[in-house]
Amino acid sequence: MKRKTIAKEIEYIGIGLHKGENIKMRLLPSENGIIFKRVDLEEGKNEITLDIANTFDLTRGTNLQNEYGAKVHTIEHFLSALYALDITDLTVELDGNELPICDGSAKIFIDIFEEAGLRELDIDIEPLVVKEPIYLTIGDKNIVALPYDGYKLTYAIRFEHSFLKSQLAEFEVNLENYKKEIASARTFGFDYEIEYLKKNNLALGGTLDNAIVVKKDGVLNPDGLRFEDEFVRHKMLDIIGDLKILNRPIKAHIIAIKAGHALDIEFAKLLKNM
Repeated sequence: MKRKTIAKEIEYIGIGLHKGENIKMRLLPSENGIIFKRVDLEEGKNEITLDIANTFDLTRGTNLQNEYGAKVHTIEHFLSALYALDITDLTVELDGNELPICDGSAKIFIDIFEEAGLRELDIDIEPLVVKEPIYLTIGDKNIVALPYDGYKLTYAIRFEHSFLKSQLAEFEVNLENYKKEIASARTFGFDYEIEYLKKNNLALGGTLDNAIVVKKDGVLNPDGLRFEDEFVRHKMLDIIGDLKILNRPIKAHIIAIKAGHALDIEFAKLLKNM
């Protein structure tokens, strides 16, 4: 397999989820892996490389920082789209500390990349091939990777909630399935979390246009859900993005139960060291 970048430069402006400010994102072709560049910070100290060693604070998203303290937050949806399109090399210029939330899914990122077009590089990339079972358990959260000729993802969620209880989904992870079944699944939260988030200056850009809000007997979003099981599909979107931290194609059947960003990144460490 060859590494890939985009064929031309492209720009997008959108709201950041946590600060609620407009973020200008400029994507440039590259041959140097995936680098986030904070153009609002001092030159020479503003580049953050996509590297598992640079992850921090995985409570509510996947975030990166460099040795100078430059940070970029909430990158998982963006990375998920990168994985689906096999993009391995890209410079991402940002004038703020987070990615645009778009509509809460990865669909707009897919559209942006496809508008730019892709260019294959004359550089090979080796896939991560799981040859024997690997597993990680923390509390009631589990991830297992089994040998598989391809990439298959099985995901189960369970909440102690009157409306959102258990969901299970399984898909082969390829571009066709990703675009049809996963990319448009939106991030979600519960109505009782809103006051806490606002008090802690989080989700200031969150609206019903970019997130599903779950109430005790349904969702607050007037247009409802895009899929009956949109919640578990979004969790699949997230783990695809989180494992993109390794920036290599994966050959495995991954089974996740109640996982989240912190467990995903710990599991990525196991994959990297296998």
